[in-house]
Amino acid sequence: MKIAFVGKGGSGKTTLSSLFIRHLTANEAPVLAVDADINQHLGAALGLDDAESAALPAMGAHLPLIKEYLRGSNPRIASAETMIKTTPPGAGSRLLRIREDNPVYDACARPVTLDDGEIRLMATGPFTESDLGVSCYHSKVGAVELCLNHLVDGPEEFVVVDMTAGSDSFASGMFTRFDLTFLVAEPTRKGISVYRQYKEYARDFGVALKVVGNKVRDKDDLEFLRSEVGDDLLITVGHSDWVRAMEKGRPPRFEMLEAENRLALQSLQDAAEDSYAHRDWERYTRQMVHFHLKNAESWGNERTGADLASQVDPAFVLSERYAEVSAAS
Repeated sequence: MKIAFVGKGGSGKTTLSSLFIRHLTANEAPVLAVDADINQHLGAALGLDDAESAALPAMGAHLPLIKEYLRGSNPRIASAETMIKTTPPGAGSRLLRIREDNPVYDACARPVTLDDGEIRLMATGPFTESDLGVSCYHSKVGAVELCLNHLVDGPEEFVVVDMTAGSDSFASGMFTRFDLTFLVAEPTRKGISVYRQYKEYARDFGVALKVVGNKVRDKDDLEFLRSEVGDDLLITVGHSDWVRAMEKGRPPRFEMLEAENRLALQSLQDAAEDSYAHRDWERYTRQMVHFHLKNAESWGNERTGADLASQVDPAFVLSERYAEVSAAS
């Protein structure tokens, strides 16, 4: 299942996504983690030092390899150069699975060892000085969107994406790629404003959204969130000595995380599994095609010099059945 963590800058979404990843690993679930934030901090939150975090390969730097691999033998895609971030898979495309080795993971993913197992970590790459005045950050996350469009995940597998802050993720169709989005909100007017923006934008696309209240100190904070968020509020999290130690670079073993916070993380997993059980593969594919056609008309056709609408395979519905066919080819 595919899970996103969103929220305003400083809300704690990276910390909570890292805790959720550690929790899943402790429960022996395979995890592919993706840092898609403009501020690349997920690696550090998972225990990497500065040098290790800086050494993570940038997915955007390997975009030609990603396109060529995913294109496979799809006859509707003339060349990797005509693929854009929204290009959907079709018959002949290569699909990604969480528990496999492939050239995309070889180039873009690195193993990270946690207390209870190992995960794969991928990162978009930071926004650099050379990008200033030349490109927007959303060009960086195009590689993530392309991979999510070609990834088939199972009910006991997790893709966890730490998204860029605020409502910036709506600049692409990537916000529809998830079974469940956890919006991390502080009990403040600014925290709630991001929730309201996200809720409004997501409403027309059936995006499943749950709020995680963070930095909740007392009953007044809790009542404020309940009054502003209503039934979307799933759990709340308060102060954690374990998290404070982690932020200092000296975390105890994960089994020492406070019991109430471990229960909260289990609630996140339960909600994610319930949401995945209701995944509609046809709608998932239809939304993928919708944003591809929209991008093709807006800028893709002109940039590539091709009719990108012809890349859509009308008979194709992304599903585990196609993953099996792709693996055999």
